[in-house]
Amino acid sequence: MKIPKRKLFLLIIFAYVAFSLYAAYNVFFSTKVISRVHRVVKKETGAPSADEWNPWEDEQVDYNSALNKKREAFKQHLARIDKSKSKRFKVQIWGKAAVGLYLWEHILEGPLNPTDKVAQWREGELQLGKIDFSFYTGPAVVQGHVPLDMNSLVLVLNGREQQKVSYSTRWLEHVQALVHSHTVLHVAVVLLGNEQCNNDWIGPYLKRNGGFVDLLFLVYDSPWVNDKDVIQWPLGVATYRQFPMIRPNAQLITSSRPYLCNFLGTVYKNSSRETLMQVLKQSGMDKECITTAREKWLPQETADSLRHYQTALAQSELTLCPVGINTECYRIYEACSYGSVPVVEDVLTPGTCAAGSSAPLRLLKAAGAPFIFISDWKELPAILERERGMSQEQRVDRRRRLLEWYASFRQQMKERFADVIEETFFKSG
Repeated sequence: MKIPKRKLFLLIIFAYVAFSLYAAYNVFFSTKVISRVHRVVKKETGAPSADEWNPWEDEQVDYNSALNKKREAFKQHLARIDKSKSKRFKVQIWGKAAVGLYLWEHILEGPLNPTDKVAQWREGELQLGKIDFSFYTGPAVVQGHVPLDMNSLVLVLNGREQQKVSYSTRWLEHVQALVHSHTVLHVAVVLLGNEQCNNDWIGPYLKRNGGFVDLLFLVYDSPWVNDKDVIQWPLGVATYRQFPMIRPNAQLITSSRPYLCNFLGTVYKNSSRETLMQVLKQSGMDKECITTAREKWLPQETADSLRHYQTALAQSELTLCPVGINTECYRIYEACSYGSVPVVEDVLTPGTCAAGSSAPLRLLKAAGAPFIFISDWKELPAILERERGMSQEQRVDRRRRLLEWYASFRQQMKERFADVIEETFFKSG
């Protein structure tokens, strides 16, 4: 059916008017209906009304809570990193005895400037574990004139005889004043003790007796040693006679040595050293060993005598080490430096040093020293006879093992020194 144009036009007009009226009604008279997707929430200072409901409020709270937890976890992570950073400590060493040079150069392997051994003032620095060590030694290192820029101190002293004790006491009194003024908080002493272990003079200075010395590193087999506040320390080489630090090389290890043994030293009347010299002569072995005997002890070496002694060590398979005032002597360590096996007279000497199954030389024995121990020099001819029968290969292997042991022993003492200092000074209390 064909709709007239007039009717179609009127129908369109009617539809347009009806739609307009409906739209006007919705805008001006109907209640607002807004989709949740388009709802806008206004923040007010008061409580939110029903029209201000936030559909993401719970999600926002959960998000903020999780974010805060992550921030807190990150802060804790940073705190752990900061705490785990290696905190460094500073310790100063004042070397007022020659044994201090053995500690610094041979054990800790620290540098010294100037290199001139007779310089009035020598100093050096090194880092060991968490500790920065500085070292001062020489005649010009005097009380009140050492640049003390830290509060932890190691004092190296000599207590062998009364004159040395008096000198050491003055240094201890100086350090005590520094402790009382709170300039120094921690003190350790490395002491070349008396050869008969008579060290009572230093007892009152130990913290356990009401003094200020936290740690005592003590040479010789003292009964005081407890591995807590009194630690046994090796005698070492005679640095006061300018004995150097020897760096092993291939020639030192593999060379053919022309002599079976050596002994260069003082022969005291009615001592086992007289027996030693007699046994060598009677057995005819003295021709296969380098021996130089003197009747009086000389505190200093000349350049020629030191060179002769070092040559004897380097050219001998064995170094004979009879007891003196104490069983432990410099010769033992000097022989090790050259790979010449010490033949040690393993007997106790008079005095108050510790006895027992491990004495004497308990520190070296505990470290497994590959020495030849004898109780009587009459055993020597049989030892030298066995030495004759060894091949060069066997001798080189033994020499290498001795040098390796001595290097390992020094490393152990180095680590122990640093560990005990750190534990006592910086972790206790």
